[in-house]
Amino acid sequence: QVQLVESGGGLVQPGDSLTLSCAASGRSFSGYAMGWFRQAPGKEREFVASISWNSIVSYYKDSVKGRFTISRDNAKNTGYLRMNSLKPEDTAVYYCAADFYLSQGPEYTYWGQGTQVTVSS
Repeated sequence: QVQLVESGGGLVQPGDSLTLSCAASGRSFSGYAMGWFRQAPGKEREFVASISWNSIVSYYKDSVKGRFTISRDNAKNTGYLRMNSLKPEDTAVYYCAADFYLSQGPEYTYWGQGTQVTVSS
């Protein structure tokens, strides 16, 4: 079992930056791939970014490429999502997830409770 807790969300203005954190506990975080997903009101949860257990491979949703960066620190059992140049359409609840397998789909086994990101002027 892996428990995930997101933090770092908040209210920011368009163009601002924000870094989300995902703290893992339980089984060794280093053995799992990690993903970030988001869900806006009235919309389905969607893939944002994912990273392999060793940080060698990462994937991004097209609309966040060049603005968002996923990373992890296995020694701290923590994953991150650095978000730059935020736009109102980035407003959503952001979830981190973990699984043995790296993917861009929702098939992750472990999920956090989510953290709200609101981008508004």
